[in-house]
Amino acid sequence: MYDSNLNSQILINRIFQRQSPTLFLLGVTAFFGVLILGWFSGEPRIQGFFTQVNALQMNPPSWLELPAVESKYLLIPTVGLLLIVSAVMKISPQPKIWSRRLVVGILIILMLRYVLWRSLSTLNLADPLNGVFSLGLFFLEMLTLFSTIVQLVLMLNVKERHSEANEKSLAVITGSFTPSVDILIPTYNEPEIILRRTIIGCQALDYTHKKIYLLDDGKRLEVKELAEELGCYYITRPDNSHAKAGNLNHAIAKTSGELIVVFDADFIPTKNFLTRTVGFFQDEKIALVQTPQSFYNADPIARNLGLENVLIPEEEIFYRQIQPIRDAAGSVICAGTSFVVRRHILEVTGGFVTESLSEDYFTAIRISALGHHVIYLNEKLSAGLAAENMSAHATQRLRWAQGTLQAFFIKYNPLTIPGLNFVQRLAHLEGILSWFNIIARVYFLFMPLTYSFLGVIPIKATAAELLVFFLPFYLVNLSVFAWLNNYARSALLSDIYSIVLCFPLAINIIQVMLNPFSQGFKVTPKGIVRLNYIFNWKLAFPLILLFLVTAVSLWQNLCMCIVKTSFVKTVPPEVTQQITGIGIGWMWSAYNLVIIGIALLILLDAPKSDMYEWFDLRRVVSLTIEKQKLWGVTTMLSEIGAEVALTQNPSMKLTKNQSITIEIAEENLCLSGEIIRTGLDDEFATVRIKFDTVNVNQHRRLVEMLFCRPGQWKRQNTPGELSSLLLILRILLKPRILFDRKVDIRAIAVSKI
Repeated sequence: MYDSNLNSQILINRIFQRQSPTLFLLGVTAFFGVLILGWFSGEPRIQGFFTQVNALQMNPPSWLELPAVESKYLLIPTVGLLLIVSAVMKISPQPKIWSRRLVVGILIILMLRYVLWRSLSTLNLADPLNGVFSLGLFFLEMLTLFSTIVQLVLMLNVKERHSEANEKSLAVITGSFTPSVDILIPTYNEPEIILRRTIIGCQALDYTHKKIYLLDDGKRLEVKELAEELGCYYITRPDNSHAKAGNLNHAIAKTSGELIVVFDADFIPTKNFLTRTVGFFQDEKIALVQTPQSFYNADPIARNLGLENVLIPEEEIFYRQIQPIRDAAGSVICAGTSFVVRRHILEVTGGFVTESLSEDYFTAIRISALGHHVIYLNEKLSAGLAAENMSAHATQRLRWAQGTLQAFFIKYNPLTIPGLNFVQRLAHLEGILSWFNIIARVYFLFMPLTYSFLGVIPIKATAAELLVFFLPFYLVNLSVFAWLNNYARSALLSDIYSIVLCFPLAINIIQVMLNPFSQGFKVTPKGIVRLNYIFNWKLAFPLILLFLVTAVSLWQNLCMCIVKTSFVKTVPPEVTQQITGIGIGWMWSAYNLVIIGIALLILLDAPKSDMYEWFDLRRVVSLTIEKQKLWGVTTMLSEIGAEVALTQNPSMKLTKNQSITIEIAEENLCLSGEIIRTGLDDEFATVRIKFDTVNVNQHRRLVEMLFCRPGQWKRQNTPGELSSLLLILRILLKPRILFDRKVDIRAIAVSKI
């Protein structure tokens, strides 16, 4: 009886824990709903309260009054601050401790000044309609600014571990510290070619004491045969409970290595992955080492815009900026792949967390809460496949959002779990709240519509006040945005990225807060091939509607602004504020139109003709054609073919379908194939070659050459703000589907195979 009562109490507590955040959210929503209804209905106490607040807004503190100077002099503080931060960035092109703290300090002061002005002087509470939209805009803006200011505070300390890795790796290289390592590769439905690359890459690691396990939740005979062919261990299980987390926990019970490494099925390590990471475990306090995710293919946003060599993956800002500041705060996020964890600590903590879709995130939280260290090595030591179309990209982001927000509903909530300090909780709070910024982003898209269709002026300010309080904060933030995130993303491009999936993400966030476990784990599709442009109508539909309505709004706001400025001769202060508000409205509408237009272009998936990636890799080769030997240099190389620029003109005519032997001298690799195309480049002949079927050893050499070279995944910088603006104009004027009609040589090669 006692056990029955105890179990019932545990069940009740668990149900309450899972439902209490939802009940709190519904309670807050109901409270504000009643408050708004009371305001609109004229309830005396509510009306009186907002009347008093509005009176305070009409008479802000004296220190918020504008200086009595001509308007042109109001720009002096902004110009001065821009000169200061520009000088700092010139002296310190990469953020140093002193330069980062100076710039962050300036930003925090400007932000606090802006917040005081917004809260004490700009709210329009003259009537319920204006008041509701004004307060809604203010509170959502404060939510985004809170996330920003927390991030800025954490940015005062950044952890980099390159020197530490150099020192710790010596013991691994000399063989004095070589613990046994189990490499786990969980898979469900990934194509065999993707798994083959990953296994070969893991086998190529410069480390002796390792075992490789392929964990197949798909129970596929061909995958078992692949493991046998390549010589790695194969593990499956009777059911697929708890998805990836369950798969990993099942394998942990069947393996014994001192350290466990996890690679997603599409991630291939460079040869020095273990050399650079294992040495950290000489420190018994370190439980987990996370490395960045990098990608060997263009993400769908860059591909669909035709900017594969210009834009860098969306995840870069997380791995360049967020993880280093989280490392300093002791709150590194485990990303689910490309990490090393100490087995006995994982066993003590109960394995990978199964209660959430983000098993990696909460596993690291549980480890940190027990006093162990989770650290981040900011070196690109592996690469995988980015989502290959926008649908897959959306599936991935929706899963991340749901998994993170499940923190409110499980016992591993970083805000309440015992063992974390204040700074760790603050860092995790910022990460969780960043998802709610998506809802704010949707609200901001709709705000210009209220100017034109409802006559609402949510921000009560004059042009002079905007010059003094808004412009310094905005322009300084814009100018240092890319510099602070180590050139991972410009502010303009970041805004576009946030628009693309804002509607499905906002809906998903609300659904998660109401029913957090309604959706199960969805694997991101890999190995996608498509020959035509495909438009994501489902994702685009709300953006199309918003684009049309915003276009009408822009026209109306422009007309209203022209009418009021042209025909009103005597302009009282309230009319001046109204004109300024309408001016903000039409500029806001115009900006939204541009970024929504680009978001719609992003949702048009460009063709992707094959599953193989081609690399701009230069290698000296010799070609043998009908006993004639020619020399050349590869211009493109893949697992299935090569393009070679000859360094001499052949004495014979090269024709399609000719048999050819290609030898890559540097790699001691010889392959046979056939010519599928010939051409000229600067008067020298070029040939495109399709390899014949390669054997296992040849494929190993190709994979190692293409994917496993230490240091090959270089860091690329995002365009600056001005370059980003020019890119945006280029994208709008020359969309890929209309102007990019060049034939992809990879498509030609594959079409012949």
